[in-house]
Amino acid sequence: MIEVKTPAELEAMRAAGLVVARTLRQVSDAARPGVSTGELDELAEQTIRDAGAVPSFKGYHGFPASICASVNEQIVHGIPSRTAVLGEGDLLSVDCGAILDGWHGDSAVTIEVGEVSDVDRALSEATRAAMLAGIGAVAAGGRLTDISHAIETTARRAAGRDGVEYGMVAEYGGHGIGREMHMEPFLPNLGKPGRGPKLSVGMALAIEPMLTGGSADTVELEDGWTVVTADGSRAAHWEHTVAITADGPWVLTAPEDDI
Repeated sequence: MIEVKTPAELEAMRAAGLVVARTLRQVSDAARPGVSTGELDELAEQTIRDAGAVPSFKGYHGFPASICASVNEQIVHGIPSRTAVLGEGDLLSVDCGAILDGWHGDSAVTIEVGEVSDVDRALSEATRAAMLAGIGAVAAGGRLTDISHAIETTARRAAGRDGVEYGMVAEYGGHGIGREMHMEPFLPNLGKPGRGPKLSVGMALAIEPMLTGGSADTVELEDGWTVVTADGSRAAHWEHTVAITADGPWVLTAPEDDI
C-alpha cells in the first residue's frame, strides 16, 4: 500500500521540506576547500534542530550523522568526518532529511567545491536534469515507471550530448515518504514507462537519480554505509521530495524562492 496524504498532511510535509531546503542551502554556502564534512554535518544538525525539527538520518539503522556527505567517487551514504577535508575541485553530494511534527522531508544536492572540471560540472548538471525530468513526469493517473523512464531518457540524452557514457546506478533509487523516511514504493531510476502502481493525488515520492562518470557498478565500503563507484569514477546525486496533486507535482523540498 502506498500512503495517501490529505492536503493538510502535505502542508505539514512541506514544512519539513522547507527545513531540509534551508539546511542544504546553509551547507552549500559553507562547503569550500579546507572545510571538513564533519563540520558541515554539525552545521546541518544545528540548523535542523534550531527549526524545531529532528535529523531523519541520525541513528537511522545506526547511521552516525545528520547528513550523508559523499565526495567524488562516493555515490551515496558517505559518513561525514572531521578528517574528511574538502579540496579544490571536489564534487560533494549531500543528502539531508528532517522530521517535523512527525513528517519527513528528504532532499539531496551535489555541490561544486571551488572550481570543478567541466566534466564534473556536466555530470552534476545531467543528474539534476534527470531529476527534474522525473519530477515533470509525476501525474495523477500515471504509472510509477513513467518517472523512471523520464529519468533514464534524460540521462541518456545528456550522455549523448556530453560524449560520456554516464553510469546509471540501479541498486539505489527513489521511494515513498511520509510518516517514515523510506516507504513503499521503491522508485527505480530506469525502466520502461507504464508499469508499476498507478499514481494518485496525495501520494509523495522522493525522486533521486544518481549518475557516475563511468561504470554503474558499485561497491559498499567496510563501514557498512559508504557506496562508491567500482571504477573510481566520480558520481553525482540530486533529490527532491514531491507530492502528487490535482494540479501536478508539488516539490515539497524546493527552497521558498525557487520557482
